[in-house]
Order: sequence, then C-alpha cells, then structure tokens
Amino acid sequence: MVLSLDRWVNKIAIVTGVSAGIGAAIAEKLVQEGIIVVGVARRIEMVQEMSERLKNCKGKLIPFKADLTKEKEILAIFDFVETKLGPIHILINNAGITKNTNLSNGETSKWKEILDTNVLAPCITTREAIKIMKSHSIEGQIIHISSVLGHYVAHIPNLNLYPASKFAIRALTETLRQEFLAENVPIRVCTISPGPTDTEINKIDLESSFDKVFDAMPKLNAEDVADAVVYVLSTPHHVQIQDIMMRPLGEPV
Repeated sequence: MVLSLDRWVNKIAIVTGVSAGIGAAIAEKLVQEGIIVVGVARRIEMVQEMSERLKNCKGKLIPFKADLTKEKEILAIFDFVETKLGPIHILINNAGITKNTNLSNGETSKWKEILDTNVLAPCITTREAIKIMKSHSIEGQIIHISSVLGHYVAHIPNLNLYPASKFAIRALTETLRQEFLAENVPIRVCTISPGPTDTEINKIDLESSFDKVFDAMPKLNAEDVADAVVYVLSTPHHVQIQDIMMRPLGEPV
C-alpha cells in the first residue's frame, strides 16, 4: 500500500474547531502538505494568527468565523466555500465541548450546548459536505474526531453528556458508511478516537473538577492526532479506515 497525500494537494478541506489544540494541529499539518484549509472557529483571531504564520507553506489556511450551534452559520461556511473557493473534498469535524455539570441535577442549557456542538453540528456539516461531494462526483473523505470515551464511560466526575455525545458520533459514522454503501457513494468516513490529549478543552470546559485527575494522566499531543488524520487521508481510496482508537502509552483506564 502506497501512502500519499498527492491527490489532495490544492483541494479544499473544512476543519472545525481550529483555534487551538487538535484542530489547530490538523489544520497546520494539512496546510504544510499543500491542502487549502478553511479553518472554522469562534475565536477567529487565533486562526488569523496561525494563517499568517503558515503563509509560506504549500497550502493555505483561510479563517472563517462561525458558531456551530447555529445552523445558519454552518450553512454560511459551505456557501462561502463553494462560491468562493470550489467544491469541498475533505471535512474534518473536530470541534467539541464538554461542561462541568452532571445528569442528576445538571442544567438543560449546558446539555443542549454539548449535543448541539458535538452531535448536531457534525450531522449538519456532514450533510452539507455530502451534497457538494455528490454534485461534483468527488471521492471525498469525512473524518470525525471523537474520543476513547466514545468506546467506554470512565468514572470522571461531572463529565455528564460528553461520553454519550462521542458514542453517538461513532454510531453516526457507521450509519453513514451503510448509507454510502446502499447508494454506492464513493465517500470514505472515519472516526478517530484519541485518549487523553493535552489540549485546552480539559482546562476551559471542565474547570477545577477535572484538573487533578487530568494532570496525573499520561497524554497524547495534538500533533499525534493530526498525524492520524494524515494517515487516513494518505491511504489509497479503496482502503476505508473506519475507526482509529489511539491512547497514550500507560493510560490506566
């Protein structure tokens, strides 16, 4: 099997959650490989800084500000890409959040934000990407960044709906694969499930309740996950990598 990203050079990728962490690492890696990346984030100034830093690379990073809990803003991403840049070939659903709450007495607003961001937004972005890929007969690639917590529920206080949202992503990936099979659609779909990774999400969203637990864990780097994305994209199109579970060596759970 020959691994190569040549067929993706100068093609359009949309990556969500690009302001920091895994999304930033993925965007940077793809731009270095010659791909035109539309980097979606709410904190757009961070993406703009990264775009400037990568301006001499083979590819290009184009910042796009959007709140993925709002369908209108998601649709604007795809309208911009198709009308200004061209058809999308790669979609990477990376944006994800969790909140410091629980199921027994948690706040509905926090639950809704988790589900809107982690489950419904990827459904909407995937639907829109598929429309474009089908209309242009593109043999595209869709990658969902999930979590090992989409494979098991760990005993972590106040993690609430996060594991459920990641289980959902894996189920949606398989459902989509079956839909493509039934319709004979040549689009590949994959889930990448990292273990503990040294990113902002753990410090910003879970706040102090998770700090001590997380700090004691062995961790992946965001670049490790970006390398997994590159591997999936580099395989020949007849090879469908459906689910990658990657964990730091020594993770105890």
